[in-house]
Amino acid sequence: QVQLVESGGGLMQAGGSLRLSCAASGSISSINNMGWYRQAPGKQRELVAVITGGGTTNYADSVKGRFTISRDNAKNTVYLQMNRLKPEDTAVYYCHGVLASGYERERDYWGQGTQVTVSS
Repeated sequence: QVQLVESGGGLMQAGGSLRLSCAASGSISSINNMGWYRQAPGKQRELVAVITGGGTTNYADSVKGRFTISRDNAKNTVYLQMNRLKPEDTAVYYCHGVLASGYERERDYWGQGTQVTVSS
C-alpha cells in the first residue's frame, strides 16, 4: 500500500521560511509527477507547485520566486522550500503524487495534509 507522508508544517512569522517534505512509501514501481497543493479555510484546493519525473517545475503565480519544489528520486521524496512567507500562505498543504504500485497503473495519491500558519 502506497502512502504519502508530509512533515515540516508549523507556525511561522511573515518573512520567515519553512520546508515541507513528503515521502512516498510502500510497494512503489514508478513515480511520475509530484507536487504540492494547498487549501485555505473557505477556499478551494489549489496547485502550489509541481515537479515532473524529469525535473521540470511549475508554480502558481502567487508563489513564484518565493517557493522552490525539488525531489530526491532515490528517497521517493519531494520537498517544498517556502521563503518570504506571507499570511496569505496560511493553509493546509497537501502532497500529491502520480504513482504506480506493484503491477497497477499509475494513479493519484494524496498525503494527509500539514498545516502551515503564517502570522503577520
